[in-house]
Amino acid sequence: MEIKIMKNILDRNQNKADEVRKLLELKKVLMVNVISSPGAGKTTLLERTCEELGEKFRLGIVEGDITTDRDAQRLKKYNIPIVVINTEGGCHLDSHSISKVLGYFDLDKLDVLFVENVGNLICPSQFDLGETFKLALVSTTEGDDKPDKYPMLFREAKAVLLNKIDLVPYTNFNYNNFRSDLKKINANIPLFEVSCTRGDGLKEWFDWITEKINNFQ
Repeated sequence: MEIKIMKNILDRNQNKADEVRKLLELKKVLMVNVISSPGAGKTTLLERTCEELGEKFRLGIVEGDITTDRDAQRLKKYNIPIVVINTEGGCHLDSHSISKVLGYFDLDKLDVLFVENVGNLICPSQFDLGETFKLALVSTTEGDDKPDKYPMLFREAKAVLLNKIDLVPYTNFNYNNFRSDLKKINANIPLFEVSCTRGDGLKEWFDWITEKINNFQ
């Protein structure tokens, strides 16, 4: 019974995700589903991305969180449209919640929509939001075993950002283990090793996402 119920939930989610994707493709809006553990640096990444690309592209953000709008408050200074979704205990966003909030955006005036999903490496990986692609963000302070422990996310993501490389000297993070596990799961996935607070490696990320946005227009 539980397997059947879960299949029905995923089927309904996928149907709505397909609708969302068709709409965004029609409007030529690239949507990036950013997935990470809590505290890995999603909001800081979005801050740096808004600073770099805010003058080049028309950005929008969906902020998903269990409660509060603290992350959205950090991003208000960039004067871009932001919509907050509080899941009230839910561990992920789904395509129905995304569909409902798209009406708050003028899609004709957007180039890219970033979705900061709820901090979780498991459930958000299972639910298609209608995104153009998933972006996996992990940090060195979480350990080097994340690709091996959560392969679904790294199998489906189109790129991986390894954040907080400036803190490696204070951890037992092993680059070789991380890269080896990631390669076994997704051999050709781009990997950006960055420090969102210090700025290391972000130019490569900016160049990559700029190319993706331009190619989507």
